[in-house]
Amino acid sequence: MKKILLVNGPNLNMLGVRDPAIYGSDTLAAIEAMVVAYGAEHGAQVDCFQSNHEGALVDKLHEAHGRYDGIVYNPGAHTHYSYALHDAVECIDVPVVEIHISDISQREEFRRTSVIAPACVAQVKGLGKEGYLRALDILLEETPAEG
Repeated sequence: MKKILLVNGPNLNMLGVRDPAIYGSDTLAAIEAMVVAYGAEHGAQVDCFQSNHEGALVDKLHEAHGRYDGIVYNPGAHTHYSYALHDAVECIDVPVVEIHISDISQREEFRRTSVIAPACVAQVKGLGKEGYLRALDILLEETPAEG
């Protein structure tokens, strides 16, 4: 069974409350449950982690090295400026798919650039909560099954 880590960054714990017109009305817990269930249906164990703290996210990414087959990662606002998180993704031998609920390329100018995406195998944006499932699909296609 493949092991996937779902990581969500700052303010994503406020899903369901924060600007539902952009981010939808589902809570983070509901999205995590959806991804965990979808993963189980597709032969993957999904573990979830969320933090509003950059260092905690760096630590979690480092811990994933050698323990996970892939990471679905919504870096939130860190997307646009955290070279520390870019480097954390780059230095681990685990494929990472960056996911955004909204289409960041169609939003405010400061949101249009991701400094993390170049270290990732793919980026999914603008598909709402379904983007998490697409990101998981990419990882399940990319990573070989354990034998």
